[in-house]
Amino acid sequence: MTKYKIHRAIEAILFASSGPLKISELHLRFPEVSNIEDILKELKETYKDRGVILCENNGNWSFQTAPDLSSYMQEFKNIRKKLSKAGLETLSIIAYHQPITRPEIEQIRGVTVHAGTLDILFEAGWIEPKGKKEVPGKPSFWRTTEYFLNYFDLEKITDLPSLRELKEAGLLTKENPLKNYMKLGNNE
Repeated sequence: MTKYKIHRAIEAILFASSGPLKISELHLRFPEVSNIEDILKELKETYKDRGVILCENNGNWSFQTAPDLSSYMQEFKNIRKKLSKAGLETLSIIAYHQPITRPEIEQIRGVTVHAGTLDILFEAGWIEPKGKKEVPGKPSFWRTTEYFLNYFDLEKITDLPSLRELKEAGLLTKENPLKNYMKLGNNE
């Protein structure tokens, strides 16, 4: 297969895919091609100024609408209900402390986490269970998903703003109920 045909085939597979693809998945289709990552970088460069761009999020590659065109796509987006304050707090805690158990989330929030809150986040595809903690009761660990990264346009979880950045933006104050967050030794 020629280099040109391989580029076209990888491009077509990414367009037709129902979700992001890992390089390892592309290697399964093209075992004779050793430079798939280089091809993806070339395609990313080719599409950088187009209506769709090739994005890499935590090792997953997919085409997405260029950010500057998002306003034109609004009528085609799914409209979702706003996440409750409890849901947003719980999602934030999971994102910053993952993997984390429900009792640990409750310790940070200072209130009981309603089971429905975790259900909503799970059904939205933003969190997933990841094993059990070896303590009495064996509570499930929760973590964010690849979909969470894609939805919030993050390449990796470390792209979330730091505590210092949140304070500088005025989003955390001394009166903020997340003071328990500081007690856990996570001051950055």
